[in-house]
Amino acid sequence: MRHGETEWSREGRHTGRSDIPLTDEGREQATSLRAALRQRQFAAVYSSPLQRARETARLAGFEAAIVDPDLEEWDYGEYDGLTSAEVRRARPGWVLWRDGCPGGESIEHVSARADRVIERFRQQPGDVLVFAHGHILRVVAARWIEMRAPAGQRFALGPAAPSTLGYEHEWTVLRAWNPSGS
Repeated sequence: MRHGETEWSREGRHTGRSDIPLTDEGREQATSLRAALRQRQFAAVYSSPLQRARETARLAGFEAAIVDPDLEEWDYGEYDGLTSAEVRRARPGWVLWRDGCPGGESIEHVSARADRVIERFRQQPGDVLVFAHGHILRVVAARWIEMRAPAGQRFALGPAAPSTLGYEHEWTVLRAWNPSGS
């Protein structure tokens, strides 16, 4: 589950480790998740430590979510708070998924965190619910289906978008992804 809307997500700004709160719309999005999620049983619920993810979890009815630092958003370093267009004015042709960010994390580091998350979740005896951020969740999805982390750039994920990773027989699959289409 990606967190609800923030001012920066609405504006298309890279929101990494800046601890930006949800907007009123983001809080409504998070609250609206409650009914659908209440119908499911989860072996564990995890959240990024950043307030936008924790508040989404709380408003969705999961206040006791386990905080996992590996679920923090990609550290965008010097590009935190900037839009891709702003970065490209200074660095033409820049692509986050290929070029990374000065003073931030490499894609390899984000991929390693995603792999640790997946390993922990596979240890759970049932379904796991996660509240986190757009780019880390896209990397988790790519790694889940045994693709390289940069494939995550192909998985758009809107605010408060529920997505489901699972299995078909012995294969890891994307069961549902970004159903809102945002």
